Amino acid sequence: MKLEWDKTGEKFYHMGVDRGVVYPQDKTGAYPKGAAWNGLTSVDEKPDGGDPNDLWADNIKYGSILSAEKFAFGIEAYQSPKEFDACDGSAEPVPGVLVGQQKRQPFGFTWRSLIGNDTATEEDDGYLLHLVWNATAQPSERNYETVNDSPDAMTLSWDCDTTPVPIKGLRPSAHMEINSLRVDKAKLAKLEEKLYGTESTEATLPSPDEVLELLKAAE
Repeated sequence: MKLEWDKTGEKFYHMGVDRGVVYPQDKTGAYPKGAAWNGLTSVDEKPDGGDPNDLWADNIKYGSILSAEKFAFGIEAYQSPKEFDACDGSAEPVPGVLVGQQKRQPFGFTWRSLIGNDTATEEDDGYLLHLVWNATAQPSERNYETVNDSPDAMTLSWDCDTTPVPIKGLRPSAHMEINSLRVDKAKLAKLEEKLYGTESTEATLPSPDEVLELLKAAE
């Protein structure tokens, strides 16, 4: 079949960030209780690695080995939930008092970015659901400035690194993307009940294997 370009409804684009949730890791390595992250302004993905290392022999290029890939990301927001304080290296020995330079608690993180296209209807629009496991936040700058004739709210930012976790049948990874336009809507809804909680259950972050099993489960 002859290829066609720029057909109506097939010109997709990505934009926006919302529904941020942080899941502090407990002592067992699970993520049992998530907290909504209000004021989220951006999440920057920063994959690294995968660089080719050339091998030479007999005066020619013998082969190439790729270095391991790493996933890092940045968070920018007007505020952070109090559940994130321990992940940011802060302890609260007295209510309302934060002491910095403490051990940083690992965490899981999810957010959503929107998918649109060139049609007027929103029925064929979707979103990407991003899931991150085993992340740690690094200290970052905070700039307090005087109020002037063009005031603006201060944004907070964190550089975050990850350590990959095992996935059956695949290489370890710390990051997963789920396209709402390509997965079963009923199964995705069940996953989102786990991620965002219900009236009777806490928001939790399942392991990568649990996520894949849920999305593959029979109706």
